[in-house]
Amino acid sequence: NVRSTVATYDGVFDDLRKLFARTSDAKAKGLKAGDFSYNTGKLRCPVCDGTGIISMDVQFLPDVDTICPSCGGSRYGKEAYDILWKSKEKDSVSVSLPGVLKLTVEEAADLLHEETKIAKQLKILQDLGVSYLTLGEATPALSGGEAQRLKLAYEMETPQQGSVFVFDEPTIGLHPQDVKKLILIFDHLIQLGATVIVIEHDLELVANCDYIIDMGPGGGTEGGTVVVEGTPETVVDNPDSVTGKYLKEVLKAK
Repeated sequence: NVRSTVATYDGVFDDLRKLFARTSDAKAKGLKAGDFSYNTGKLRCPVCDGTGIISMDVQFLPDVDTICPSCGGSRYGKEAYDILWKSKEKDSVSVSLPGVLKLTVEEAADLLHEETKIAKQLKILQDLGVSYLTLGEATPALSGGEAQRLKLAYEMETPQQGSVFVFDEPTIGLHPQDVKKLILIFDHLIQLGATVIVIEHDLELVANCDYIIDMGPGGGTEGGTVVVEGTPETVVDNPDSVTGKYLKEVLKAK
């Protein structure tokens, strides 16, 4: 929704609010973590109520949304810019919470690397290949793939014992380097206790599976039967498997 951002969906926003509530500027003004919420806090923009946009009612036409002229889309009032977090390592580095939300995940991770918990959450987003997104980016603006990876980031922070994830062709449109990142993500989910089922044709991903069910022998009306099932090595050794023929070359290169 319009109030959801990359930071809030990932959960890192809660820790960012607590971080700024611990600053000397916040303590001097008597501000708590809740005051830094752009949804209900004292520091939210009074003009747009923390949405960052103004919705204008146009008769007989859909509403027109424009960037809030008061906060410029930051969602915060002017007072929020006076509360600064200062780096322990570099005296010259200081930033406000609205300033942090304008940063990309990669930039924020570099700036806040000394804050262990926040850095860990941002590292997960980097591993998922969405380090270019800004923390304050509204989630409705994300593509389907970006939204899925953001959901995964949330899941990767909690135990997954007994959970089952089913992915249908998750490598479509991904660069080979991103496929390798995806494999690491699946490995992490498995380490957390989850079972990961993938419907896939990408041989790099297939080669990393623990167990394969090879459907065929062809496609469409020429398929529909289980040709072979087992480890990648089992599939390669089966002369009836077309997948095994090409999978053999991938396994040799590993």
